[in-house]
Amino acid sequence: MVGLPYDCLANPLGAVRLTFEKAVASGSDPATFDGRDWGVTDLFREFLVDNGALSQVPILNRTNIQWVQPNTLVRFRGMIQDMLGNEFYVGAYKDGAMWRTNKFTDVSQFSMSSSSDKRVWERRLLYCVPVPGQNLWAESSEVVVINQFTNQTTQQREKRQRENDTAIDGMDLQVSYDELQGSPCTKKMREGGLQSQLSLQQESTTEGTFPSTSMLPDYDRNYLPCLVKIYDSPESNMKLNDVFEFVGVLTFDPEFTVEKDDLDYLANSFCEDALAHLPPRKVPRLHCLVHRKLAVNDFLSSSPVMEPNSHLVKEIREALLGNLTAVLGHDGVSAHFMLLHLLSRQVHARVDTLAVGKLALNLTCFSKESVSVFGSHLNLSLKNLLPFTHCIPLTVDYLNTTSLAPRKDYETNRLVSGVLQLAEGSHLMIDETQLQAGTLSSTGVENVRLLKNLTESQKVEYDFKYYKMEMEADVQLLILSEGKSNILPADVVLPFHPSSAGSSVSVDAEELKAWRWYLATLRSLPHSIEPDMQKVVEDDMVAARQADRSLGSQEFSRLLTMGRLMSASFGETSLSLERWQMVKELERLRRERLQ
Repeated sequence: MVGLPYDCLANPLGAVRLTFEKAVASGSDPATFDGRDWGVTDLFREFLVDNGALSQVPILNRTNIQWVQPNTLVRFRGMIQDMLGNEFYVGAYKDGAMWRTNKFTDVSQFSMSSSSDKRVWERRLLYCVPVPGQNLWAESSEVVVINQFTNQTTQQREKRQRENDTAIDGMDLQVSYDELQGSPCTKKMREGGLQSQLSLQQESTTEGTFPSTSMLPDYDRNYLPCLVKIYDSPESNMKLNDVFEFVGVLTFDPEFTVEKDDLDYLANSFCEDALAHLPPRKVPRLHCLVHRKLAVNDFLSSSPVMEPNSHLVKEIREALLGNLTAVLGHDGVSAHFMLLHLLSRQVHARVDTLAVGKLALNLTCFSKESVSVFGSHLNLSLKNLLPFTHCIPLTVDYLNTTSLAPRKDYETNRLVSGVLQLAEGSHLMIDETQLQAGTLSSTGVENVRLLKNLTESQKVEYDFKYYKMEMEADVQLLILSEGKSNILPADVVLPFHPSSAGSSVSVDAEELKAWRWYLATLRSLPHSIEPDMQKVVEDDMVAARQADRSLGSQEFSRLLTMGRLMSASFGETSLSLERWQMVKELERLRRERLQ
């Protein structure tokens, strides 16, 4: 990095080109570079991680997109909503005697018309969206100056025609549909019968807006999708619904159009998915240099630096439990079960059709009136505690009209999101108190089946029209209902018995941060049961079975899950006799209420 003549923030393509030229000068054959890095990733990892420059890279969103210069370094945090396949492009070509590269860009920096020696490479296309249900506090609060060149926009654009080898200015990639229709790439698509796809997208994507596939209400607050182009990364490293942070070169300019000669990138790249050819003003492109998968902990902005020592954890546990108790009308039993529910990592193992680790909770005895009070306060509390939350007010009309399952639209060749396409670690609260007698249509019946399957096995069935495919999910489910839910077979059914009106308790900001850290950290603790405790648990299970023959393997599995979660709530990794006794007492109190 010492002496690097390029600014990796303002001119990452300069650094890319420099490393490429050095690799070629050292005797490497450009023909071998497809799917292989020539030192770019190491260079940017050193710059971003070792040198601590990641915080200087702006996180792309709807608010700052108009201020970020094209061809500069940005970050994008989002969920992989659709995988669009691969795109072929001219990755390297000869400009006279010199080899040049188009990697990490859409537009060739130099004319390729006279080059007879070209190398066609391949990159993957991911359609990414902001994480569904992401709460405001989980959005990055980092204040990033959008590089020193933000206020030099006019001057830099005037220099576009004077671009030279030592300074790569931002290339404007706004492409009108007229220009796109006349490009060689589009002609090739038209010959393959894809012309209608472009016209459909033209009608559905208005000027200045971004195509949304989310079915979640209030999801357009800062909705900004991004087409991420992935290089040199195995396909197994990423899957649908994963949440990633991508750092790469932005291709987006909302004001200008490119010259006709600059459409080389369309003539020299080809992808069968029409979405890949939407003008960049509609869906910004990010050519990924570095990426990492994100966990819930990564969304804890300015999270406190803590070690889960027993004294600290007990203090946080007591405070959080007290808050949940107040929100739930001083129903201590419900508060304890709610704490275990929030700590459940839903699925930590799968045995046949059984998803081990989930603790779906059904609180009953709600009315339409009480849910408007307690449900509202609880929903607000969950939004403050968890990064991704969503609430569904279940009605017959909702079931009959809403698309819960993602489906493949073959006319546009894209996956249309459904309500249940959620990121791992999402929390879903379902209010059944609004559900009245009515007739379910075929769509309603299908939606009921989908919800039941998600609750029982943590799987969502995606509709590909000609076939259906089950995709694994990891969603915490909380059901509020009058009686035991007939739609969602929860692991724990508990009658809700408040002794006072629920309240939205005022909480200190630092305390909230501690609670978020507590839930995100302790839910991933390892767990074990020592041989002596195993014997105690087995004896208790046998005694319970003798007392009640209706108890089966599911009930015993749930008790073991509760034992693991109870231990985790104290920051412990092994089940103790004291925690097991607490689980049995909670279960006793629950059964008393059911009677």
